[in-house]
Amino acid sequence: MRTERGSSTGDEVGAADLGRRVAENLRQRRKAKSLSLDDLARASGVSRAALSQIETRKTNPTVGLLWKIAVGLGVPFTELIGEPVGSVSILRRDDAQVLRSLDGNLESRPLAPAGSSPLVELYELQLSARAMHASEAHARGTREIVVVLSGALRMHLGTEKFDLSAGDSISFPADAAHAYENPGAAKARYHNVILYER
Repeated sequence: MRTERGSSTGDEVGAADLGRRVAENLRQRRKAKSLSLDDLARASGVSRAALSQIETRKTNPTVGLLWKIAVGLGVPFTELIGEPVGSVSILRRDDAQVLRSLDGNLESRPLAPAGSSPLVELYELQLSARAMHASEAHARGTREIVVVLSGALRMHLGTEKFDLSAGDSISFPADAAHAYENPGAAKARYHNVILYER
């Protein structure tokens, strides 16, 4: 997983800390559901070898792999990357780890402390000009709301396309593959709310 913080040292520390949390959370949730690595590989579509490397901290997974694992486990994405929280938690802007897609075109910054709610996640997305990011299907019953803050968004849902401008929003079932496209000539910003069914 690629992360961005203030400096290269911060990058390394942040990535190491994130890798540790992901490894611990993955192992704990897999065992709590009595799943072997083979079981989770079948449920998530992520190879047994890749799951083993993530659990043993030999590699940092991409955002796409984490989404697949979360779906396979039937847990919200933030349960894999977050620390357990008490009754009050604060996420400072400078402490939020920005996640990037493998191609670097999509940046995702959490806007709420990890684990704040098992039912809702909130992110700020930035998508490069004339770029597209395809997303795997989330867990069954999951919905998304995307609000365009600046620029444009062309939302791909199955064979349908929806064009939105700044101030527009869209709500849709996210338990099917979908894609975000920025057709504009400048980077676009969105708020993304993910709603899980429990």
